[in-house]
Order: sequence, then C-alpha cells, then structure tokens
Amino acid sequence: MAKQSSSWIMAMQKKRWALMVLALFSLSTAMVFFMRTAFDSCSAGAENGFGEGKEREAGANSVGRVQIEEPNPLEFMKSKLVLLVSHELSLSGVGSEVVWITNQKPVESDEVIHSLERKMLDRGVQVFSAKGQKAIDTALKADLVVLNTAVAGKWLDGVLKENVPRVLPKVLWWIHEMRGHYFNGEYVKHLPFVAGAMIDSHATAEYWKNRTHERLGIAMPKTYVVHLGNSKDLMEVAEDSISRRVLREHVRESLGVRSEDLLFAIINSVSRGKGQDLFLRAFHESLQVIQAKKLQVPSMHAVVVGSDMNAQTKFETELRKFVSEQKIKDRVHFVNKTLTVAPYLAAIDVLVQNSQARGECFGRITIEAMGFQLPVLGTAAGGTMEIVVNGTTGFLHPAGKEGVMPLAHNIVKLATHVERRMTMGKQGYERVKERFLEHHMAHRIALVLKEVLRRAKSSGNS
Repeated sequence: MAKQSSSWIMAMQKKRWALMVLALFSLSTAMVFFMRTAFDSCSAGAENGFGEGKEREAGANSVGRVQIEEPNPLEFMKSKLVLLVSHELSLSGVGSEVVWITNQKPVESDEVIHSLERKMLDRGVQVFSAKGQKAIDTALKADLVVLNTAVAGKWLDGVLKENVPRVLPKVLWWIHEMRGHYFNGEYVKHLPFVAGAMIDSHATAEYWKNRTHERLGIAMPKTYVVHLGNSKDLMEVAEDSISRRVLREHVRESLGVRSEDLLFAIINSVSRGKGQDLFLRAFHESLQVIQAKKLQVPSMHAVVVGSDMNAQTKFETELRKFVSEQKIKDRVHFVNKTLTVAPYLAAIDVLVQNSQARGECFGRITIEAMGFQLPVLGTAAGGTMEIVVNGTTGFLHPAGKEGVMPLAHNIVKLATHVERRMTMGKQGYERVKERFLEHHMAHRIALVLKEVLRRAKSSGNS
C-alpha cells in the first residue's frame, strides 16, 4: 500500500512539473521579438543564399553552453520611439520605447489575443487603436515606423491620409508573405518610397522583386534579408534534458503513444497550402512500403498540430475522412492549434515541413525543430531551402503531388535508420547554433536599423 502511495505521489509530482514547464514556456516559441528575437540578417545580394559572411564568423564563437557576454549592439535603440503596425495581432518585445497598433482586430473576445496583449504590456509595449489622432501623432513623432506584414500598408492611407508623405521616409516594411493576393496596389503602392524593406528569406525577396516589377510595375526599396532565429527561452528548453524528457513523456501520454514509438509531426495551421493532406498520403504510403518490404521498425505515428475545425471545416473533414478510409485512425493524431509548440518538439522524432507552391517564406518552426535536434523533411521550396541542408540536416522533396512518394521514401529512410536520425538532428542543432540564434540577429539587425534610421534622418533634414 505504501509502495502504491509512493508511486502515486511521484506520478503527481511529475504531472505538476510538466504543467509548470508548460506554463513557463507556453509562449516562448510563438514570440516574434522585434528587438530581442534571434535573427540572421544579411543584405540581399551581398552574400550567398545561406547567409554566409560576417554573421557566420560571429556565430562560430557561440557554439556551446558557456558564452562570453557581449555588449548589446542594439543599445542605441533604447532612446528611440518605434511604432509597429500589423494587420493582426502577434507578439512583439522591446529594446526601445515601442508602441503597437493592430489594424484588424476581432470584435469578439479572443483568448490568444488577450494573452498576447497582456504579454506585450508586461514588456513595456504600449497597445492602442490603429485609428484616431493618437495613432497619427505617434506615427509623426516616431523615429521608426515598422509595417509588420504586407497588408499593413492599407493603414497608411486609411489612417494617416495627408500625412503619409511625412511618414514614408522612416518606414521599415517587414514582409513575411509570399501569396499572390498580397501583390495588390491597395496594399503596397507606397513600397518604393519607404526607407527599406525587410524580408525573411532570399527566395521571398527575389519573388517580391520580380512580382512587384512584373505585376505592378513598381520597384522594391532597399531590401534586407533577415533570417529568423530561435529565442533564448526556446533554446533553454531544447538544451535542458530534464525539461525535454518531462515534456516528451507528458505529450506522448496525452496522445496515447509509447516512449519507443516513432512520431512524425507537421506543425502548422491546418490549410491546403501547408500540405497536411499530402503529408498524410505520404505517411500512409510509407506504411505500405514498410509492410510490403517487411521492414522492422517501431510503431509509427503521424501528428498534425494546428487543427481548427471552425476555420478549416471542409479541409479538415477531408483529412479525417482520408484517415478513416485508410484505416489509420490509431496512427494519426490531430492536435488543436496552439502557441505552445515546445512540448510537441520535445515529444516527436521528425518534423515534416510540407508547405506547398512557393513554400514557406522562411519557416520558423523548422529552425525550432532543429534546435531540438530533430531532422527535418521539407519541401524544396522557399525559405526551407535556406535552412535545411539536404542529406545533412534532413531531406528535401518536391512540392505538390509529385512529392508524395519521395516524402514517403524519406519517412522510411529515417524510420529504418536510427543513427541517421540522430546524426541529422545533431547536425541541424549545430547549424542553428552557428547562424539561427538571438545574438546573430543582434549584430546584423543593428546594421539594418542604423542604416534605415540614418536614411530617415537624412530625408527629414532635407
């Protein structure tokens, strides 16, 4: 009886520890810190597609857990007033006085938005309406105005009106999108006249350069490619073996899978463009190959994190119907969309990045997975090709239906070779440590901000 009681207490303590870890890091992987998040930035065209150059040299000294504290190269921003404008709310942090306004905000209460607003307020970020005199006054006073996403361009004419020409010289346009409908004159007609554009990958920067010229007949301003990077919070979890183990056990228990089972996960908002349907087809094909060849592998499972039946009812219905028809319901797990991705990265064995068409602009989840020493199976498109080294940190496959069987074979490769999975995961981790951390961002983004501020000041004086 005493033994049972002791086991029960230990189990409860483990669950409490898991919940504490979950609470502590619940937002860490969703944050996009403007001044503090990790970025690997390089001027477009000045270096090659993988961001080789000075930031690689700086990153080489960062490998390992012990680092020498360096002066913050963004110290000069503390005296600046920065206005960030987004078409929807996402999280921003501070390294200066920051004001955030949201152009499109749901009328109904939203728990995620409320949590993010509280997080920003706690970090000293002011949050107020995108419309009204306060927004105009702040834009006119600000040292820097950051338009965060392409659609935020509508705010300029909609709110600033006749003040637009006064603000444009100090606008840094931060673009994350690759979809064709963003190339609309209503959104980006002022793009050629801003101080600079910041884009997450070389592939996206090239796409915007060609598309704006061909479709709209306008030129891009001075453009900087800014690779995203992992926050310190995320890396602390990834490098803490105890936290990883607790989270892994907790999530696997909630999914009903065993510790020895193999989990292949796709972590994106469920939509056709993210390729969950093709991933599930490839997963099913991989099971067929394993059965036909009588390969000895652990029980395999597919995890789809990002489910939202309200937003994608038709598509999700198709996914679940396919799973049911192929009789793999016991091997496929749907998880609701969440800001808390670290526990799932700790729980899985392989990340699948299956974004379709032009791929991801960058793919933050990819470097987050690599930080957790996970191999990545990604589409050979967009920013993923600037992150994943094919055959070294993972495998790339074509986008579209023609990529289903190559992805299936890559799943089988990793399922049957545990050493390959481990080696690729470790090499992915080293790649993250070399170029996708916060201190990489600090040095490179400082150069971008200094140049944009200098250009804005020069324009103001003239």
